[in-house]
Amino acid sequence: MPTLPPEQPTRSPAASPATSPAVPPAATPAALHHARRMAESFGTDAQRYDQARPGYPDALVARIVAGSPGPDVLDVGCGTGIAARQFQAGGCAVLGVEPDARMADFARARGLRVEVGTFEAWEPAGRMFDAVTAAQSWHWVDPVGGAAKAAQVLRPAGRLAIFGHVFEPPAEVAEPFAAAFRKAVPDSPFSKLPARRPLETYQAGYAKVADTIRETNQFTEPEQWRFDWERSYTRDEWLALLPTTGGLTQLPADKTAAILDAVGTAIDALGGHFTMRYTTLATTAVRIRAA
Repeated sequence: MPTLPPEQPTRSPAASPATSPAVPPAATPAALHHARRMAESFGTDAQRYDQARPGYPDALVARIVAGSPGPDVLDVGCGTGIAARQFQAGGCAVLGVEPDARMADFARARGLRVEVGTFEAWEPAGRMFDAVTAAQSWHWVDPVGGAAKAAQVLRPAGRLAIFGHVFEPPAEVAEPFAAAFRKAVPDSPFSKLPARRPLETYQAGYAKVADTIRETNQFTEPEQWRFDWERSYTRDEWLALLPTTGGLTQLPADKTAAILDAVGTAIDALGGHFTMRYTTLATTAVRIRAA
């Protein structure tokens, strides 16, 4: 499939102050979309989630908007609305679908229209959209049924765009986190993952997403987009982010505190801050017009 050359933003997106911990499709259990308890655990502290998770490169949002036939966007797994607000700012009319009512309430309080439910069970009631987006959320959706449903609700030439961040802090931060996590939760499936995973692992996950899109026979050949950017984190900013990650949202407070203490000590050894180099990946395809 075609892979476009990396975009090169010079700074991190301005929409929010931190990053989003991706669970790449290639690195997750095959039935992750059945793990509803974890999928719906992020609303435990919706305000922290919204403040700590990052926005997306402006160039990515602009490219999706420019490559869609109109302004109507359906945002799947919209969470607190981080990506949805960026599409709103780009002139789009956004409807979010979110399984966690707490996240949906937070998004509504910030001016978004949100309906509660999983994408698979959500009822479009005849509504059609110019773009279907999924920001850091598609791994919680049945990959085959999700692609077919996206085709169902997209207008001809409408765009499906699935995207997320590569979440790999420097080894000096990642390795102490992994060691502390393994010690605190040795039986977790996350404990079996390496401290850092190569970019190719994430790219392979997005390639699998492209395969499920092809299987519908309802889309043009999927494209892979890539955007590289970076941002600096202080100790406090990073420790605010970590409790919003899938591996930590369900941990007891004492185990979370032990992990954060280990990571904080590691960041202190780096002078109290570090630079995170991000890649945001996207798989996108266009709904084929009816013959």
